[in-house]
Amino acid sequence: MAVSKTMTRTQADVGRYVNDNLRDRYFAACDALYALGAPAVAETDVETSFGTTHVYRYGPTDPAAASRTPIVLVHGAGSCAAMWYPNTAALSADRPVYALDTPGDPGRSVQRAPIHQPERAAQWLDEALAELGLDRVHLVGSSYGGWLTLNMVHRRPDRLASATLLDPGGLEKVGLRFFTWIFISFFAMFAPKALRPRLAAWLEQPVLIVPELRDLVRLSVRAYRIRRPSPLPLSDDELSTIRTPLYLVLGKRSLLVHPKRQAERVPRLIPGARAEIIAQTGHGPQIDHADEVNRRMLDFMNTVD
Repeated sequence: MAVSKTMTRTQADVGRYVNDNLRDRYFAACDALYALGAPAVAETDVETSFGTTHVYRYGPTDPAAASRTPIVLVHGAGSCAAMWYPNTAALSADRPVYALDTPGDPGRSVQRAPIHQPERAAQWLDEALAELGLDRVHLVGSSYGGWLTLNMVHRRPDRLASATLLDPGGLEKVGLRFFTWIFISFFAMFAPKALRPRLAAWLEQPVLIVPELRDLVRLSVRAYRIRRPSPLPLSDDELSTIRTPLYLVLGKRSLLVHPKRQAERVPRLIPGARAEIIAQTGHGPQIDHADEVNRRMLDFMNTVD
């Protein structure tokens, strides 16, 4: 009886697709979004203690660039590696890039055990990097992927040359204003086409004006059931233990965090950390201002290297 209860609890913490038909339609939407970015040079699956992690690799043709410290991209909640379509071309022109589908989110990874607990999340990411043969990487995370990155920097930093956090989770408790924005943004996707540009500007929501991104988000909500709680933020004491070079990029109109507060707090607690606020954007600076953010990320990584 005890074993049965444990298995039921574990299964309840594992994300799943509703059915094969919706999964396949979601994958088609992913592929349409991938087509907007650089073509992947390879796809691979790596096994971890928590399931199979699907990985897309982008790489430069220049041999000198191919030998540089690679970038690993970790996407936000409810999405997959396709969200990096505005960034893969510029980043992979400078160095190798790996984009992960996080287990527990809609993508081509297969989750078999929960990873939402901080130590398990760090173990999953460390195992995935080890299976890819990556001993030293620049880790980049957006939103929930920012929490995964920040958690990794705190708990298992040995493989990390640097960490870049794009309007990340993990700095503040997720508040009502963020969930309200998500709720309104979702229903705005069903507004008449002529109204979407105005709504996108008001909500700072690029999903509304990129048809492929809009289709992806709509299908992800229908096709996949995420089974995990919101992660808790790191405390001041936990942040103060970090010694990995860290770059924090915040949207001026972010509703996930208070940008000015965190732009002051993070460099104060983490020696040498860099924090910048991008104007005229909210929660997706790497999408709204891709060229600028790509350049800033690469400048930071080049400085570290």
